[in-house]
Amino acid sequence: MIHCFQLKGYHIVLDTVSSSVHVVDEVAFDLIRRYEELPREELVTECLALHPEVSKAEIEECLADIEELRKERKLFTPDLYRPNVEKIAKRETVLKAMCLHVAHTCNLDCEYCFAAQGKYHGERALMSLKTGKKALDFLIANSGTRHNLEVDFFGGEPLMNWQMVKDLVAYAREIEKEHGKRFRFTLTTNGMLIDDDVIDFANREMDNVVLSLDGRKSVNDRFRKTVGGVGSFDIIVPKFQKLVVERKQGTYYMRGTFTHLNPDFVEDIKTMLELGFDELSMEPVVCAPSDPYALTEADKAVVMEQYEALADLMHERAKMGKPFTFYHYMLDLEHGPCIYKRISGCGSGTEYVAVTPNGDLYPCHQFVGDERFKLGDLDSGIQNLDMQAQFKRCNAYSRPECADCWARLFCSGGCAANAFHATGDLQGVYEYGCDLFKKRIECALYLKVAEQMEEE
Repeated sequence: MIHCFQLKGYHIVLDTVSSSVHVVDEVAFDLIRRYEELPREELVTECLALHPEVSKAEIEECLADIEELRKERKLFTPDLYRPNVEKIAKRETVLKAMCLHVAHTCNLDCEYCFAAQGKYHGERALMSLKTGKKALDFLIANSGTRHNLEVDFFGGEPLMNWQMVKDLVAYAREIEKEHGKRFRFTLTTNGMLIDDDVIDFANREMDNVVLSLDGRKSVNDRFRKTVGGVGSFDIIVPKFQKLVVERKQGTYYMRGTFTHLNPDFVEDIKTMLELGFDELSMEPVVCAPSDPYALTEADKAVVMEQYEALADLMHERAKMGKPFTFYHYMLDLEHGPCIYKRISGCGSGTEYVAVTPNGDLYPCHQFVGDERFKLGDLDSGIQNLDMQAQFKRCNAYSRPECADCWARLFCSGGCAANAFHATGDLQGVYEYGCDLFKKRIECALYLKVAEQMEEE
């Protein structure tokens, strides 16, 4: 399958299976678009009518180049991966990552919070060190021969259980060599409780730190307020700035959410850049359509324009020697994820689980609190094998609607949680999210093309 699109003056052709990207002229673009639809003579005739300035001999030469690329499997590459889908669905899996809900409580009261202000529709709770240790032991015991294990300290707000986090990291460092493992930790925080101790420890022990900020002060403070109704911007920004300035190893990124009230999210990106942050992400809100901040169909056109404006901003700043990273535009076309990953996706419920403060297991943080999706607990292990099997079947080929989608090997079937919350079905399709995803991939491809063309 191929995908042809035009952006910023470039005619771009993507071979979706091989991930080969071709920048072509208008003649080649039109020939490739119709190559598999028309007999050769009809294709030549149509192209001559569209491009009278081009000779038949030139068109024949272009077709010969297209055919050569096809032989090299850089265009119209047959889908070799679909036959492996059933094998992947029945695969034996081991755990490689865990989301530890160390605090089901929060010191912010964000209206759009999917976790119901950190409580996940249950009681406020903090994870004990005993449960945390049991979770790491469970991860090791179920990780097979994997060496690197990922653990995300999550909430609610994990800094509300900070000493436990520090003690658990110390425990992990004690046991990892004994078991031939290496723990890589991530801390996701709203920043309210960041102090010098947090900065020093996080910058020493956390491989990644995710910092929550929605951008402009007015935008951030509309939703991200304390339980007393005070906006968080002025409190957290200086703390984030100090953490980032002092961070000499590992990664970080600022994670924001845009809604119906700020679809012009590039202005929020600019605010983050002005504040000194250059590893960024802005996520579209996922919520009930009836919520006042839900993105509408009218917003979609604005958001699409914003993704292009963001690509322009990234391109211009790169030329100025002031590049920044946008999480969703990170593409590795030469290597990228292995084909197993491209088909099977994030591994929620199979290679990745979320653990609640009392030790219950869920497929991921977005399902926590919904008893229908409880997989088991740290004492009994994964008992709900039928539910786990459903998650194993979530992949790039599992939905009929995805059969002809050019982006399926980029999204790997998409987020099961988003699909479920939008449609009530793990195998459903969150069409709004799909449209935004495909636009992001096009913009990311454009940036790769522009960078390469300018180097030449």
